[in-house]
Amino acid sequence: MERMRSIWKGSIAFGLVNVPVKVYSATEDHDIRFHQVHAKDGGRIKYNRVCSECGNVVQYADIDKAYDSDDGVRVVLTDDDFGKLPAAEKHEIPVLQFVPTEQIDPILFEKSYFLEPDSSSPKAYVLLATALENSDRTALVHFTLRQRTRLAAMRSRDGVLVIQTLLWPDEVRAAEFSSLDDVDKPKAKELAMAETLVDSMADDFDPTEFTDDYQVQLRELLDEMIESGGKKVIPVAEVEKSGEDAEVVDLVAALQRSVDAAGKKAAPAKKTPAKKAPAKTAAKKATARSSTSERKRA
Repeated sequence: MERMRSIWKGSIAFGLVNVPVKVYSATEDHDIRFHQVHAKDGGRIKYNRVCSECGNVVQYADIDKAYDSDDGVRVVLTDDDFGKLPAAEKHEIPVLQFVPTEQIDPILFEKSYFLEPDSSSPKAYVLLATALENSDRTALVHFTLRQRTRLAAMRSRDGVLVIQTLLWPDEVRAAEFSSLDDVDKPKAKELAMAETLVDSMADDFDPTEFTDDYQVQLRELLDEMIESGGKKVIPVAEVEKSGEDAEVVDLVAALQRSVDAAGKKAAPAKKTPAKKAPAKTAAKKATARSSTSERKRA
């Protein structure tokens, strides 16, 4: 199994106690990935990032983010703009309060993360985990990741602290179905029969008893097709004659810009301040984009 890599480092602020931790993604996607191909010859379909104004292909290093307001105004934000926000500088997980675990509606849960102690003595970490487990309460915390502050639930799972980011209340839709209006309540006999059926199927939950049959059968289908061969099975070396994937090319280009900019900065004889500023900016953006791309792949 591939070793987990930390995606965030900081500390839990628990009263006067500070608990250094590393954060890891707690889940991984095992779905089989597909990409689009030309039905005629199996060639890979690739997409370029083309500017709607100038028609040119745009590299990742030259892409910023924009917000379109309801009244038709577009605001372009750079990495420097996002860097000015307080959330981008937070490396602390403050505990806001401890609430009864059953009061948190599961519909609010978003994504889960493991926390690992990041100090020579994990005593404070174990203390917090044990206190949460014994109290049957969950800690509500603020968790800032990728420049976005989330409300999150922190609990102990087999002695390991787990953070589960929560949706904000206004992100959960209201379920208002007119088909449920004025429906007669179940009769006593009907309800008794339904409860009897529930009791007959009652059991303890063991997730290992269930399998993703779709993925299993899909893998079997792919293995059978590869083994039997045919027109639908194409050696990748023949299809990918055009070269590397666009994203890899962009990453290499971004790294090359960083190297070129660093070389210009190191050469004292070529001091052209008016021209160096854009190169430094591009290098900074390229490095940031490259780091972001690497974290996403992790």
